Amino acid sequence: MILFPAIDLKDGQCVRLKLGEMDQVTVFNDDPGAQAALFEAQGFAWVHVVDLNGAFEGEPVNAEAVSSILGNVSIPIQLGGGIRTMEIARYWIEAGVSRIILGTAAVRDPGFVREAAKAFPGQVAVGLDARDGMVAIEGWADATELTTLEVAQRFEDAGVAAIIFTDISRDGVLKGLNMEATIALAEAISIPVIASGGLSSMEDIDALMQPSAAKLEGAISGRALYDGRIDPAQALARLRGETRA
Repeated sequence: MILFPAIDLKDGQCVRLKLGEMDQVTVFNDDPGAQAALFEAQGFAWVHVVDLNGAFEGEPVNAEAVSSILGNVSIPIQLGGGIRTMEIARYWIEAGVSRIILGTAAVRDPGFVREAAKAFPGQVAVGLDARDGMVAIEGWADATELTTLEVAQRFEDAGVAAIIFTDISRDGVLKGLNMEATIALAEAISIPVIASGGLSSMEDIDALMQPSAAKLEGAISGRALYDGRIDPAQALARLRGETRA
């Protein structure tokens, strides 16, 4: 079970949004590279990075910040936000990103997702962000009439490395993971699923260790790590089975 610390980038800074709203932002660090290095020093095995500006604008915006992250860590990073073409996908893979996350493209251009997954085996994830069970795209600004399962099933045979499922109603508000919906998705598809949105406490870490969550690849944590609600050493030890609740 992997715990992915999140770095959300807005205007070159590490931020957290509330419910995905760009005008409800808290800045936690103005040096993304240093923040990533801290996560590595704390023992995390991956870093989850999102170019928030890029997600809204449809092209990379925080490239300098992402490059700083890549230059300051040796652990793999997964990156989403504004990756809508093969040219951009190839650029980030060649730059050293271990896994790219395609979100809006999974709805708008599923053929591109398939092409990228074939070109970069094991390095393409699909990000499914849902509000009331329906997928939202364009940085969560636009709602669709598609369920997460409907979109996920499109890529069952595409070679996608993971589905990152975010419950928008819980993102940035520390309500706890939506384990029920996340596990239901994981049980309905063969692609590994990563939980996102709302991870807020060690109780959520314990929930990830339950047998019912065994199919999950991991979970993403943002605000709870920045706020100190989750102690990295304790959480990582528990996920390794070294300590008990």
